[in-house]
Amino acid sequence: MVAVPDVVEATKDADILVFVLPHQFIRTLCATLLGQIKPTAVGLSLIKGFDQGDGTNIELISKIIEKNLRIQCHVLMGANLANEVAEEKFCETTIGCKDKRLAPILRDLIQTPNFRVVVVEDTGAVESCGALKNVVACAAGFVDGLGLGDNTKAAVIRLGLMEMIKFVNTFFGNAKLETFFESCGVADLITTCYGGRNRRICEQFVKTGKSIRELESELLAGQKLQGPATADEVHAMLKAKNMLDKFPLFVAVQRICHEEIRPADLIDQIRIHPEHVLRVEGAVE
Repeated sequence: MVAVPDVVEATKDADILVFVLPHQFIRTLCATLLGQIKPTAVGLSLIKGFDQGDGTNIELISKIIEKNLRIQCHVLMGANLANEVAEEKFCETTIGCKDKRLAPILRDLIQTPNFRVVVVEDTGAVESCGALKNVVACAAGFVDGLGLGDNTKAAVIRLGLMEMIKFVNTFFGNAKLETFFESCGVADLITTCYGGRNRRICEQFVKTGKSIRELESELLAGQKLQGPATADEVHAMLKAKNMLDKFPLFVAVQRICHEEIRPADLIDQIRIHPEHVLRVEGAVE
């Protein structure tokens, strides 16, 4: 592997472009590459986030790449903490690709004995899971910082998964439930809520009293934190659609990150919220 610092030079003859950068920079990158790549090239996005769009709607990063570079773009999301992948510890991942001709090519390109790839057609759900799980991981970090224990953390993860499924079905069409049980879904959610940088920074946010921005600068060695940014994007869309009351966990995370409420208020925000109460058919409410 050779590092080429000029992105145009690095991509000019590529047949497959793999996008791995903070989602805030994708439009600038596409503007740089437009007209500089092969017209037959295809993209594979590993970017876990949304594009802010017009402020009232958020868009999938793969769709931004498709529109701005005029190429097909597929997605790869999974429980793939980078240091463990680098150490060749076994893990799984999910590729979302509707092109039946290209799907096995992408699978064979990426798969290794230690990196198992499953390809599904439900690309919107695959990509959305990769973004939304970072918001839930922030909530898990708040729980860890507060020392509330594994029962509370498990509840937050479960409630977060419920909101992820509802969000995808509300804004990106009905997803297949089984997609959420692939590596891109529940597996990535669990991994991130226990081992990811969003969880770690949000734990320190509670313990140190420092701001998210300060901790990002101090602890991430130049990496960008995706959870709070995604929470902002999700919040803006929910507010524009008058649906803030439908996603109490997502809303609580955004408000805590902006210090509008305390981390200790998280549980009160979700404890008895009607969106999280099971309704048994025929039961009296």
